Amino acid sequence: MNDLSLTTLDGGLAMVSAPTLEAFAAGLRGDVLNAGDAGYDEARAIWNAMIDRRPGLIVRCAGAGDVIATINFARENNVLVAVRGGGHNIAGNAVCDGGIVIDLSRMKSVRVDRVARRAWVEPGATLADVDKETQAFGLVVPTGINSTTGIAGLTLGGGFGWTARKLGLTIDNLLSADVVTAAGELVRASSAEHPDLFWAIRGGGGNFGVVTAFEFKLHKLGPQVLSGLVVHPFDNAKAVLDGYRTVLEDAPDELTCWTVARQAPPLPFLPADWHGKEVLVLAMCYIGDLASGEKATAPLRGIGKPIVDVVGPNPFTGWQAAFDPLLTPGARNYWKSHDFIALADETIDILDGAIRNLPGPECEVFIGHVGGVAGQVPTEATAFPQRSSHYVMNVHARWREPSMDDACIGWARGIYEAAKPYSAGTAYVNFMPSDESDRVEAAYGSNYARLLEVKQKYDPKNFFRLNQNLKPKSARKAA
Repeated sequence: MNDLSLTTLDGGLAMVSAPTLEAFAAGLRGDVLNAGDAGYDEARAIWNAMIDRRPGLIVRCAGAGDVIATINFARENNVLVAVRGGGHNIAGNAVCDGGIVIDLSRMKSVRVDRVARRAWVEPGATLADVDKETQAFGLVVPTGINSTTGIAGLTLGGGFGWTARKLGLTIDNLLSADVVTAAGELVRASSAEHPDLFWAIRGGGGNFGVVTAFEFKLHKLGPQVLSGLVVHPFDNAKAVLDGYRTVLEDAPDELTCWTVARQAPPLPFLPADWHGKEVLVLAMCYIGDLASGEKATAPLRGIGKPIVDVVGPNPFTGWQAAFDPLLTPGARNYWKSHDFIALADETIDILDGAIRNLPGPECEVFIGHVGGVAGQVPTEATAFPQRSSHYVMNVHARWREPSMDDACIGWARGIYEAAKPYSAGTAYVNFMPSDESDRVEAAYGSNYARLLEVKQKYDPKNFFRLNQNLKPKSARKAA
């Protein structure tokens, strides 16, 4: 290993000698990659192909000891650090230019205690890893909707999906976490130990340390749920969305229905003459017994005259992965999102115009229905503040060619600006792209000041800054 120049926290360069690097690498169970090593390019690639960064070192950690050693090494050399779990974050914070990536993707253990209904999960696990292990025992951790998402980033940002209305957000089911702080100290965060840190990591993202293990509460579910898609012509979208929001006013917590508006992909159950045409999809999941699910979904399935209705019993693990083929790595992606208390007529009109002017065949707008049990938790109980929101809109621009960047990003920003007057003002931090640093304070609302206090306590020098960053007072003064 040769001497290496690494990017510092203040944007400068630090020359680290070969003997120092070799001594560091020798103390790890995992391995270290730099630009000259086989596997480097694969290790630096993440889900969003817009992000193309070249770290100075990638440390593929095997356990908490490696994380501690890497944090200590980076701090002692004043080196910039990024933390990679699943590498799925839209902003690309999992990788940095010139600094060190703490790569947790090999730490994938999931251990279930079916009697106590507890799961211990390492931060490199994906939702698929968690679901497959827990469903082997008819149990579930409430998570998101794309099985390739990493459990760590999803949890630290909040986490909501098909089960949140009945079982709460992912953070509402977090019992404890092992966290390595900027000082290189491994601490347990729970309601009894470091409760301020436990409050903050439930929605505050990766601002406070690196989580090396999560302890979750499990719930009985499955193995089958009633789920599937009802696809409508987009020309009928306004009427369908009007019926959708009316039905959901009285929907049981077991039922979740999201909408997706886009050009129809070549799904095998869709007539071929609809492929590539604009459609509105009602994607629904009922997590109670199947007979009750048939009754609960009937009002939604009775709206309008759909092209197809493919709602039926499905394995929960299969339904969790149903949208994976539309979200594979390798595409360029840009998101803009809003929270809504209600789905206003004006918002529906904005959506109607947006889908009639799609810049590309993979661009879409989805509206997630939340609330239920997740909405009954007091705003101040966790760092995640959006408890009164019943809908989350994510404008997902997705394309392949760099020449389409301006058109696709402009389309997403235009919808965001048009819908802003009807939004709640908060935002789901996991949906925020890298150019929304000015939105962080509004995203956390009334919890922002308390988050800054916790940041000041556990990371006063803003060592963990590649995230939706909460800049501590001491770091602001230094700047």
